[in-house]
Parts: sequence; structure tokens; C-alpha cells
Amino acid sequence: MLVDSHCHISLDDFAGRIPQVLERMARNQVTHALCACVNLEDFPGVLALAEGHSELSGSVGVHPDQDADCSTAVSDLVERAQHPKIVAIGETGLDYHRLSGDLEWQRARFRIHIRAARECAKPLIVHTRDASVDTLRIMREDGANEVGGVMHCFTESAEVAEAAMELNFYISFSGIVTFKNATTIKEVARTVPLERMLIETDSPYLAPVPHRGRTNEPAWVRHVADEIARLRGLSLEAVAAATTANFIRLFGPI
Repeated sequence: MLVDSHCHISLDDFAGRIPQVLERMARNQVTHALCACVNLEDFPGVLALAEGHSELSGSVGVHPDQDADCSTAVSDLVERAQHPKIVAIGETGLDYHRLSGDLEWQRARFRIHIRAARECAKPLIVHTRDASVDTLRIMREDGANEVGGVMHCFTESAEVAEAAMELNFYISFSGIVTFKNATTIKEVARTVPLERMLIETDSPYLAPVPHRGRTNEPAWVRHVADEIARLRGLSLEAVAAATTANFIRLFGPI
């Protein structure tokens, strides 16, 4: 049994194709997927998918790439997070890769998400890119460890992974771990304790080998698990069992 801990199947890439997506999940023994929200305008679509399908749950949040004028209040997030199928706050965090200049608005919005997570006692889904120092600092300053969460689509060093785990966060690996030149990520995947690991697709992005260049989907999280099993000298079943148990421990029953 496998779980995709992070996907975006509410996006237009999957319009009209959800039954086929769910069927391929079932064929690959992927029993559940968490559909992550990227802005409040898209939240109704995320919620509709989660409400309509037992295989899916959702989150509520505003991605750090979203426009600086995209306002978010703690109360907005907390209210939407009351639904039982909404299991997390995010995705949220910092991204200094695509954006530059004064990004204090990004840091302020990240703090709002952490406060909302603490208020509603639900875990955080954290995105960080070229911003790990500030991401970890804000997590420490604002008490993110009180609710914990996941560092999604992890692309940082082993030292960053260790610091995040010390803050009660899991480390989630995407299809990037299957890429031939992803040597740093492969090494982190070898060393992160199995009991602190999740797997994901981040679909429709980052399709794993052997599907690179195609639209990613939750069924293909199996390839992520396969690669981690290969790297660690474990069976696919062992990786699947551990990462599924970790998902339930963090986000609740599925």
C-alpha cells in the first residue's frame, strides 16, 4: 500500500480525467493521495475532490510563488481547515529561486500559515527553495515544531534535513530522487531514517524515471518508492509500509 503525500490533481491538467487517475492509482496500489492547495481561489476545487473521493484528502494554503498582493489571514486558513478532509495547512514556505528583491511579504505570509497551523492543530506542508536558512529560522521562531509537518519535495542537504527533523518535520522525496544527476538527493534518501520519510509525486510536475517529460500523476509515486528501496537495499514493500504509516501518523487515518 502506497500513499502520495503531495499532488496537485485539482489543476487543469487533470480536468475530466480524475476517474482515470484514480483507476491508475488503484492498479499501482496507491490507496491515497493528498491534494495540496496553492491559493485560496483554488481551494473549492481541492475541497470538492477531497469530499468526493475517499482516496483523497486536501490542504489549505497559499504557495510562496503566489503574488505578493494575495492576502491571507490566519482566520481564513483556520476556518477552511475545520473540514475533516482538510488535513494540513499549506503548501507554504519560502522560495527565493523564482523571485527576488524585498521578499518580506513572503516571510510574513509564511508566519501567518504557521500561526494558523498552531491554532487549528494541523501539520504544515512546507516548500523551501534556495531559502533554507530563513525557512528554518522562521520555523524555529514561530513554533512550527508544535504541530510539525513535512518538508515537501525535498531538494536540500542532509544538514537541512536533520535540522527539519529536529523541528518535528518529515522529509518527503519526489520523482527527483529517480533522476540520474540527483546525487545529493539520493544520498539524503539513503540517510534519512525510514520512520521520518514520506514519498510524493508533486504531480503534474517532476515525473519520475521512466516517465520524465510526461504529465506526472499519483500512480507514479511507486517509482519514487522503488528508487528509495534500491538506494537503501530494502524491499518496495518495506518502503511502502513505512511511508504509509508515517503519513497516517502525521495526517491522520486514511
